[in-house]
Amino acid sequence: MKKATNDAAPQHIAIQGYEGSFHQEAARRFFGKQTVVIPCDTFRQVIQHTVSRHEASAGMMAIENSIAGSILPNYTLLQKHPVKIIGEVYLHIKQHLLANKGVKLEDIKEVQSHPMAILQCMEYLETQPQFKLMETEDTALSARHVAQRKSKYQAAIAGKLAAELYNLDILVPNIHTQKNNYTRFLVLKHEKEVEPVEGADKASLKFHTDHSRGSLAKALAIIADAGINLSKLQSMPIPGTEFMYSFYADMEFGDLNQLNKMLKKLEKATESVTLFGIYKNGKLS
Repeated sequence: MKKATNDAAPQHIAIQGYEGSFHQEAARRFFGKQTVVIPCDTFRQVIQHTVSRHEASAGMMAIENSIAGSILPNYTLLQKHPVKIIGEVYLHIKQHLLANKGVKLEDIKEVQSHPMAILQCMEYLETQPQFKLMETEDTALSARHVAQRKSKYQAAIAGKLAAELYNLDILVPNIHTQKNNYTRFLVLKHEKEVEPVEGADKASLKFHTDHSRGSLAKALAIIADAGINLSKLQSMPIPGTEFMYSFYADMEFGDLNQLNKMLKKLEKATESVTLFGIYKNGKLS
């Protein structure tokens, strides 16, 4: 599947969170600015919309953050539902202090946002002891609440897209402590609708070994000997077992022939291999 262009017909994409969230920004980055989003309360709902195909043609799901690490339950969602990865987006997370038009910094008494966003901005927030911090379920929802209430005493921590959609001023930009904060999002489609991705050079899969001595090392050697870069390896407990694990892996390769040869060898050396998707490597921006 080719990446959508801005003049293509708008696609309906299921996202976790509200309009103005970083998930929406990631969806726009991949499918174009005319993308219509279907907000979902949970990642499970994102998957359900993607699987049902009644409203959403695809889903956008965060899988890891450069600071907080992997979102482990989302690996389980990939395993349990008939979806495939068709792409990925690396989004630079920039948190701003947003307020209604005309509001000044000295007017603010209360700041609301998602707990993770508050934590990401704590170094700046500690310089403003007059702020009362209020935790909410979503950064974009916080921005919407501030806009709806038209308060001159409230502010929200959210991204630039939320400011644009809810007509808020960026009172203080880039208040996040860690400047190199990226979230990786997966683009998902129902497995029956997946087409080969032009220029694909990355694959995500799961495998598990018989847990005998050296079995994991043997599997990793097969990947390395094929000249394939193992860019991520994530262990996950196998339900119903006593401390046995499967491994989720992201691999970067030169061509499909190289990948397919390696997969045949890996299948022989492991108990099972499940391919979650072959797609184009997203780039940090």
